Amino acid sequence: MRLLRFLLDLLYPPKCPFCGRVLERGEEGWCASCQEELPWVEPGDTRAVDFCDACLSPLWYRGGAREGMHRYKFGGGRGHAELFGLLMAQCLQDRWEESADLITWTPLHPKRRRERGYDQAELLARRVGELTGLTVESTLEKVRATAVQSEISEEEARKANVKDAYRALPGLDLAGKRIILIDDVVTTGATLSECAAALRQAGAASVAGLAFARAR
Repeated sequence: MRLLRFLLDLLYPPKCPFCGRVLERGEEGWCASCQEELPWVEPGDTRAVDFCDACLSPLWYRGGAREGMHRYKFGGGRGHAELFGLLMAQCLQDRWEESADLITWTPLHPKRRRERGYDQAELLARRVGELTGLTVESTLEKVRATAVQSEISEEEARKANVKDAYRALPGLDLAGKRIILIDDVVTTGATLSECAAALRQAGAASVAGLAFARAR
């Protein structure tokens, strides 16, 4: 196994998912510069999102965090979910004092998932669940294809774009459940809000949003 890892590193040297630089000896997962320079969210700095009790994230959506997310979503970097999910799990454990019953995620439309080959929010959710020991469960479906949110600038237009695009899975009963809802990035919070509303309609007692990064 060590020999295989050595050969793979020679052929495909590991790179920092944030800046793209080849990692130096002793650097694991990401480079030392990005560890210091990434736009970290200060503890206690949260934002309000409709139907969510909180919206947490380890990073602001700018600079290296934005570049890393683009590599993850659009550059085929699905392996970045391992590190990104670790940062999210640490954020959850450090900044969310309430208990939770399960983790779920804001799903892609089936067509978009087929095109991308993976659902980036699902991979993050499963990584966070692995690290926290919380159950990870699919609870939502996207029933209407929408325009890409990042291509829409106006907040009201973003809300209209995802209005009624999500619903709880048929027959799902979340009565009294305390849920952690995973998203990749939160900008206006429109997607997170729609998904949280659907979870509450299915009986969820509380919903806390957790994203890799969020806009100010």
